Amino acid sequence: MCDTLVAIGRDRTLFAKNSDRPVGEVQLVEAYPARAAGADLATQYLTISDAGAAPLVGSRPEWLWGFEHGVNAHRVAIGNEKVWTVDDPFDAPPALIGMDLVRLGLERGRTAREALDRMTSLLDQHGQGGVGDATTKEPYWSSFLVADPASAWILETSGSRWAASPVEDGAAISNRISLPEFDAVRNPLTPTGHADRRLEVTRACVATGAAALAPADLARTMRDHGSDAFPPEVANPVTGEGVSVCMHVRHFQATTASMICELPADPAAPLRAWFALGSPCTSVYVPTFPGTHPVPEVLGKPDTWHRFDALRARVEADPAALVEVRSVLDPLENELWEEADATRSVEEVETRLNAALARLA
Repeated sequence: MCDTLVAIGRDRTLFAKNSDRPVGEVQLVEAYPARAAGADLATQYLTISDAGAAPLVGSRPEWLWGFEHGVNAHRVAIGNEKVWTVDDPFDAPPALIGMDLVRLGLERGRTAREALDRMTSLLDQHGQGGVGDATTKEPYWSSFLVADPASAWILETSGSRWAASPVEDGAAISNRISLPEFDAVRNPLTPTGHADRRLEVTRACVATGAAALAPADLARTMRDHGSDAFPPEVANPVTGEGVSVCMHVRHFQATTASMICELPADPAAPLRAWFALGSPCTSVYVPTFPGTHPVPEVLGKPDTWHRFDALRARVEADPAALVEVRSVLDPLENELWEEADATRSVEEVETRLNAALARLA
């Protein structure tokens, strides 16, 4: 499960994604340089022709080649969602999976439309299939939100079939088919309450409008626990009870990484992206400047992810502990954001994160 949103303004686009994955699955944030075309490229299950790659930053489950979300130096951001349709993914042979398509779209797209075209061309050529969840050994289809500083697209897939639609001012997607032109593949037996409930929150954020939104507003949305008791004892996929944007479904799924991007139309303005390891409610959104400054290596260290995940487990066992956790992490996050706004860089991130985590140990 995941949640992705985009808000398009006159001079910038705001984008955010929560990646909900099996509890305990490590997710890493890594920067990759440009790559020349011409060689073979090994994706998760297929080897395909390499068309080259733009510099990019992506967040990936440790065992996967592809990304849950990311942004490239051309200011294109992409995130994906698991969706259910009338086509059974267990019948499909290994091919490209949704996370492959996120990474390939970022590697090959200079605009949202170009990334979309590259992704759909790859679907047409190679198809979709293969396990995307190592815990359940489950394959699945994906939907995508693809954005740049002036536009965005929703892409929904079912095997090799796909439908796409442009976004006007903003949109949010979750774990359900939402495009009317793709309604024929929607599985009427699949409950949508778990997605609809979260969409109420993300769509309300988008409805505020890009002009009135700041990245911190998106961070609050990505940390939303809804109106249910936190953490939920039971999750109901039919009604959506117990499911929230910041996911905490015991022994099943949790938000394991999150990203917020500000994609400015002015090429002289900095591209800013904030990455959080683990659940946003018990983590820090670390500011980065992809393409111009190194991404802090601490975001790619499994040990750092585990330390933030330990905080998630702590507040699930003792919800009152969330107040103490945020009392330590909020001042650090605020300092990092203010410093990055002023200098376009953040110094000694690893030292500062380690100091905060040590206080909470």
